[in-house]
Amino acid sequence: MKFEGIYPPVITPFDADGNVDKAAFAEAVEFLIERKVHGIIVGGSTGEYYAQTAQERFDLGAWAKEVIGSRVPLIIGTGAVRTEDAIEYAKAAKAIEADAILVGSPPYALPTQAENAAHALAIDREAGLPIMLYNYPGRMSVTMGREFFDTVLKSTKNVVAIKEASGQMEPLHVLAREYPSIELSCGWDDQALEFFAWGARSWVCAGGNFLPDEHIALYEACAVEKDFDKGRRIMSAMLPLMAILAGEKFLQSVKYACEIAGLRPGSPRRPLQPGLGEPEKAQLKEVLAKLKREVASAARRDA
Repeated sequence: MKFEGIYPPVITPFDADGNVDKAAFAEAVEFLIERKVHGIIVGGSTGEYYAQTAQERFDLGAWAKEVIGSRVPLIIGTGAVRTEDAIEYAKAAKAIEADAILVGSPPYALPTQAENAAHALAIDREAGLPIMLYNYPGRMSVTMGREFFDTVLKSTKNVVAIKEASGQMEPLHVLAREYPSIELSCGWDDQALEFFAWGARSWVCAGGNFLPDEHIALYEACAVEKDFDKGRRIMSAMLPLMAILAGEKFLQSVKYACEIAGLRPGSPRRPLQPGLGEPEKAQLKEVLAKLKREVASAARRDA
């Protein structure tokens, strides 16, 4: 499998009683497919996998496959503290014939590079699916480094891509220069332009849940057309939104933006609290409206 394009980690809508809203989830998935995203990730951080029971995660993956069919690739997140639990999520992904799995470092445990590699390889042995690694030290407190990559790559051919979300440029440079067999995927939104300049062909973006057209526009400008002047104009328009999403209310902002887009996201699950204040909502609405105008202008300018 090749990762090329925009892969939103889809939200998980919850109803007024806090249960997974299957109908609203299907609407969110259909919205993304209609807007021609290139794949959908279920069980990512934006999908609040950490706030769901194991059975909810199994059921949500199966429901996603039923809704999507074969229209776009489905990638299932395997994030878990215990390797055994991550393996079960990977096995469930295989059972529903998902196209790939997302494999990150286990949080809290602080494994060494060798231990983290053993974790990833144990998951791989049970699933046998294409793997997108997920390097997110900000939440996992562990960085995938050279020892990790050397060990994993000599042991399996299933690792095809990495969502690099350290927020630092050095890991991007190391991956691009020293590990060209791993496809780069942007996982740090305000560095998307830099990722594409270094050869990334995909972007795993939370904002793709509610602004798929604009995220696709940046991908096409940089990765397809190689027009980085146009890409800079689009990226400049996106930066105010990315500044909001980098704040304390990331998920609340994503869900409210999805509401603006006409979806029914519901509130986050605990420990997060629901909603934004009215000034925050007004700011987000204004930023989104301006972003859309500026991206549309950039597209017209180059037509």
